[in-house]
Amino acid sequence: MQRFDVAVIGAGPGGYVAAIRCAQLGLSTAVIDQWRDRQGAHRLGGTCLNVGCVPSKALLDSSEKYSQLNHDFAAHGILAKDVSLDLDTLLARKDKIVSTLTRGVAALFMKNKITWLKGSGRLLDNKTVQVVSDGENASTETISANHIIIATGSKPRALDAAPFDHEFIVDSTDALSFERVPKRLLVVGGGVIGLELGSVWSRLGSKVTVLVRGSQLLGKADIQLAETATKLLTEQGLDIRFEAQIAELNPTKSGVSAKIAQKDGADTLKFDKVLVSVGREPNTTGLNATNIGLRLDDKGFIEVDEFCQTNIAGIYAIGDVVRGPMLAHKASEEGVMVAERICGQKSHMNYLTVPWVIYTFPEIAWVGYTPQELDEKGIAYKSGTFPFRANGRALAMGATQGFVKLLSDARTDRLLGAHIIGPNASEMIAEAVLAMEFDGSGEDLARTIHAHPTLSEAFHEAALGLDQRMIHL
Repeated sequence: MQRFDVAVIGAGPGGYVAAIRCAQLGLSTAVIDQWRDRQGAHRLGGTCLNVGCVPSKALLDSSEKYSQLNHDFAAHGILAKDVSLDLDTLLARKDKIVSTLTRGVAALFMKNKITWLKGSGRLLDNKTVQVVSDGENASTETISANHIIIATGSKPRALDAAPFDHEFIVDSTDALSFERVPKRLLVVGGGVIGLELGSVWSRLGSKVTVLVRGSQLLGKADIQLAETATKLLTEQGLDIRFEAQIAELNPTKSGVSAKIAQKDGADTLKFDKVLVSVGREPNTTGLNATNIGLRLDDKGFIEVDEFCQTNIAGIYAIGDVVRGPMLAHKASEEGVMVAERICGQKSHMNYLTVPWVIYTFPEIAWVGYTPQELDEKGIAYKSGTFPFRANGRALAMGATQGFVKLLSDARTDRLLGAHIIGPNASEMIAEAVLAMEFDGSGEDLARTIHAHPTLSEAFHEAALGLDQRMIHL
């Protein structure tokens, strides 16, 4: 039996980062992972690198360039005729990026002397894991470890009214590799994944309809931000329908006939593809959790404390299988925290400063509290908002949509939240995260010199706006 200091089950952003940090700290480390690509080859990186964060961003970037060439470049004096789309090349570029990054993780494993066990992990007790490999060389072996970290990630949630057939009714993985641009695409769900993939195919020529069960996009977001996103995405061609859901789906020879229930009645439309994007559920089946007494909640998430320790000594869980947002960077930081705590360090996670990002155009990002959350908590706050239409760099780029909004405590001026919709929001949000990590104030940001002309000046002006002293508005 092989023996290790740490065994990590799952090699996504939580698992592989946890493993690397464990190895850096001198712990003998094994990672158990069963991911295979479409050709059957084992790959590290989990959902994020293989069929999630990375490939979707590659498609978003390519589709935005195609859209700009068709609709925006003429304003710059750049004229193009007979623009066409080579979808095979676009998808091949995406696959090459994925391959490059997954090979990079494998190289990091070799550098850090991490043992990669190709198979699924099944817990036998708090120090023993059974590794089951499939394929032509199927086998079973048992390893022991002083500590076990569960990082098995999540999978797309299915709908009873729209079961996946992976041809016409598809999940987010399928929607990364359509063989042709669907003429009509129905997206069920107005969350991050649905909006990103809906944007991709809309830019490439698909007529996209988005069904939102509630009355607002991005239910966790600031209301003003969500309303602005709705307006801008609608202007880009997305047909967003609120308080709407699937009532019935009927396959046809070439697609799906969908009966859509809405507050003002039902509507029946035909679609080439239906993307079901109503959230994700934790991958906890197959772990043998119940038999060893590992505690799960009623939705299948593993119960953990603030340091990701489960109810069984020596077993930790991180990422999508535990509470909190299903975000790659949250999983990675939990992995680092657990690795360091195993070694006796006092690492912790500040969940308030985990940033959210949606990579539509314009991008959407936020961190900390929303105004509605502060109202519910009874916390008095100040707000400063600055639009990109008054920012010189945004004007030069032709990207003036959106704004930066900052919130600070009315009494102490401590920064409580930041909400951005606009160009490069995904990068700009880091300034707010850093300020909040250091308990920074609005005044700290207002006194920080920002280069001119830059998009970040909108951040600076919003900070000035907390005290009603914006210069350029």
